[in-house]
Amino acid sequence: MVENIRHTGIVVDNLKKSLWFYTEKMDFSVFKYQDESGPFIESILGLDALVVTTVKLILKNRQMIELLDFATHKKNISEKLINDIGPTHLAFTVDNLDETYTDFLNDGINFISKPKMSQDGRVKVAFCKSPEGTYIELVESI
Repeated sequence: MVENIRHTGIVVDNLKKSLWFYTEKMDFSVFKYQDESGPFIESILGLDALVVTTVKLILKNRQMIELLDFATHKKNISEKLINDIGPTHLAFTVDNLDETYTDFLNDGINFISKPKMSQDGRVKVAFCKSPEGTYIELVESI
């Protein structure tokens, strides 16, 4: 039986830029940085002659994401739409959405809209995009 979500993997095209976003803007810390190749990683991902850098990032509450930068088997970057089939976004709770919004904008991070109050008045919400195009939902509890 499932106990918890261990981590979420995100394929990136520019590891340096993605690390900046998740560590400097989203407050993650690098937990494990690893260059991987060989039979084990090839077999579990089903890709021959695989070389991939994986970086596990962790929050203070022990929640993790994993960035994957494939040196081999690169794919074209395609525009992700919020209504595409499959995973749509990652949601994070922030303590002050207006400050976070302004800080992110000052660093060139694009948003879909300005922060908006939910219809029930319980949260304020805004969506932005990470460097690799993953939609990020930022939520402040009111």
